[in-house]
Amino acid sequence: MNQHIISTEATLREALSRLNDLSGGVMTLFAVDSEGVMKGTVTGGDLRRAILAGAGIDTPVSEAMHTGFRSLRDGKPDVRSIRRCRNLGIKLLPRLDKNGHIVSVLDLSKCRTQLPVCAILMAGGKGERLRPLTEKTPKPLLEVGGKPIIDYNIEALLACGIERIFITVNYLAECIERHVASKPEWAGKVECVRESRPLGTIGSAALAGIPDEGLTIVTNSDILTTISYEDMYLHHTSKGADITIAAIPYQVSVPYAILTVDPADQSRVTGLSEKPSYSFFANAGIYIFPNAMLKSLPTDRRTDATDLIEDAIRQERKVTYYPINGTWIDIGSPMDFKHAAELMKSVTAFNK
Repeated sequence: MNQHIISTEATLREALSRLNDLSGGVMTLFAVDSEGVMKGTVTGGDLRRAILAGAGIDTPVSEAMHTGFRSLRDGKPDVRSIRRCRNLGIKLLPRLDKNGHIVSVLDLSKCRTQLPVCAILMAGGKGERLRPLTEKTPKPLLEVGGKPIIDYNIEALLACGIERIFITVNYLAECIERHVASKPEWAGKVECVRESRPLGTIGSAALAGIPDEGLTIVTNSDILTTISYEDMYLHHTSKGADITIAAIPYQVSVPYAILTVDPADQSRVTGLSEKPSYSFFANAGIYIFPNAMLKSLPTDRRTDATDLIEDAIRQERKVTYYPINGTWIDIGSPMDFKHAAELMKSVTAFNK
């Protein structure tokens, strides 16, 4: 962060030198006064405009800086504000305390947003339908496009500024634990949690060290998707939902003419629908849950995600769905695995 901070009393010559040192990165400086209060931003464009307007090389930065800068306030991240800044092409966002001092800097060239959530990847399954591929390798570590499936999911979560990611493991747990330990860039952000017994598709979430309050994204670790977690989070909060389910469109085509009948006399045919298609939304295995709900799950028996959601519906809690607009592949069979491998030869979205 310090390499981006310059005094308002520094000269344009020093600012040019400092910007030159940032070559290859985001070339923006934050100008602060003698008390450390942020007063403006400085870019190469600001310096050129000042010099063209008559400023000398020894003119103070305060006369060239841009004072109408964007910033974030310390505390809970403002996801909508971050999105607006990203759409404006802003690369660096300073986070200020109540007195205007820079607390941290969000680099939007490396991290798209900063979602105030935890994440849990469920990775304890045996992947039996993919045997023999999964006899010695857990399904999340099978490689697609030269990279383990789980890496795509972790990298997508990290790119959203999520820094508390838990992976619940059981089958061949030591393989996943070794893989996580081999990634120094994940240190302090990604942690494996072992099940002592199979706890279903959601039960092991109770073992993760999430806070008592807040929200958590729970996702299967064996899917490939270009879902926007930012959009899903904003959908969840804007709807005031207790649970949000990511959903994929699923179409069923009937190869026959379907009869419609009179509700009062169902022996009477009122029409024919030739080879109709019906559209539904299917569960994509990605959810947003309140932490309190996950922490209350029993750890002495199985709980599936569908059980938890149905209980919430019976309790009249608000459950919404978020339709995925993009790619989603559940790698559950050899055919799915082959399809994913072929797709990765031509799709680059997963690596962005």
